[in-house]
Amino acid sequence: MLHKLFTLPLKAVIKVGEKIKEEADRELYDLEFIQQQLVQLQMLLEMGEITEQEYAVKEEELLLRYEIAMEREQSNTEVIEE
Repeated sequence: MLHKLFTLPLKAVIKVGEKIKEEADRELYDLEFIQQQLVQLQMLLEMGEITEQEYAVKEEELLLRYEIAMEREQSNTEVIEE
């Protein structure tokens, strides 16, 4: 019983950490969110708010995240089908 008393708070912290990771992953690798960011980035470039160099750096980051998100989604789909 004493063991449970000490491990319960630790388990709660671990559970909260897992939820935070899930939410961060969802935001980082959500295809629709990334697409919106790409559109917004293009608008910033067209309005002169950012330079071509800033655009290229951010676009590369977003496209990499998009590629990873697509792979993750495809991987999840394959697991569900099996």
